[in-house]
Amino acid sequence: MISEKRRPELRRSWLFLPGAEREVLLAAPASGGDVLIQEFEDFTPPARRGEARAMSAEVLASWKQAGVLAAVRVNPLDEDGLLDLEAAMAGAPDLVFLPKVERPDHMSELDRQVGRLERTHGLPVGSTELVPNVETAAGFLRLGDILEASGRIHAVIAGGEDMGADLGVERSRDSSEMAHIRAHLHLIARGHGKVAVDAPYTWTDLEGCEADTRAARKLGYVAKTAVHPPHCAVINAQLTPSAEDAATARRIVQACESACKTDPLWWVMSGKN
Repeated sequence: MISEKRRPELRRSWLFLPGAEREVLLAAPASGGDVLIQEFEDFTPPARRGEARAMSAEVLASWKQAGVLAAVRVNPLDEDGLLDLEAAMAGAPDLVFLPKVERPDHMSELDRQVGRLERTHGLPVGSTELVPNVETAAGFLRLGDILEASGRIHAVIAGGEDMGADLGVERSRDSSEMAHIRAHLHLIARGHGKVAVDAPYTWTDLEGCEADTRAARKLGYVAKTAVHPPHCAVINAQLTPSAEDAATARRIVQACESACKTDPLWWVMSGKN
């Protein structure tokens, strides 16, 4: 079941936020991010995860009231993930992200646990989307099976820094060392009817984020994650068709229609013969 608020292919900016920083979380809608993610994993020290869980329902409600998609990223289920999930599902998140996904059963088990908690909290079963975060080579090699592990999966994210660390690459601002991962993630996701969400630009400068988003767009990406709120506006600008783009598209359609009308086959296919 896909949220009626904004379809996956129209969610341009996906912003990860520190899970225990209440003021930062409540101010996040001002970033313009299409998807806001309360992060229980990397951005929340283990000692503060209890704080993050306690405020989750309030944070998710405020995001929904602001008209954005409200999400959480829990820890792996064999670590603190079930505790995170129990707390987060009380706030009915639109999406639940799972990090370090390496096997299809990681997602099928998350599906089972989310379904259990939907029933517990009186939520429509199937209403919560799931997003696998594939951050290792082992997970990437099983990506197709992971994407088919649950009907709740409509998008996938590949890790940037974690994937780079697993591959042993030297990270650079232009992410050229990750080009093969970005291209293949989009290819495999499209082949399974899912949306690939590009990894974040982890430096703070806006110019670098703009260049990185442009590079992702050239590969076919329509969505990108962020870890710095100011990057959302940059991502949205790059991934939103401009008036010129729309005018070009209309000219192409009109030219096609005009050319088709001179071809007898057009009359047969249009039913006007």
